[in-house]
Amino acid sequence: QVQLVESGGGLVQPGGSLRLSCAASGLTFSSYSMSWYRQAPGKERDLVAAITSDGSNTNYADSVKGRFTISRDNAKNTVYLQMNSLKPEDTAVYYCKAANIYRSIYWGQGTQVLVSS
Repeated sequence: QVQLVESGGGLVQPGGSLRLSCAASGLTFSSYSMSWYRQAPGKERDLVAAITSDGSNTNYADSVKGRFTISRDNAKNTVYLQMNSLKPEDTAVYYCKAANIYRSIYWGQGTQVLVSS
């Protein structure tokens, strides 16, 4: 079955960095666009960043532009989110999502990011 497993979350001080990873299995990874979402307590799950199946195009939420970078390694079936200059408002559970042209959608279980001094 399809599995998306996020890792790399944790506690970091404001201004610090984290790198999230999402390892996929059970699907043809190179056929899926990948994205990262986040959900803070009491709020909706929002798109953070997305990348096309071949990695040629990316897009970002305005709140993270210039600080976060999404990338993927299709040979490793993994998508990454490099997060720099973290702010307390970046605190959330971060989820990765896989989607293809046939509207197959899969979600990971999430990884917690806490930005606090």
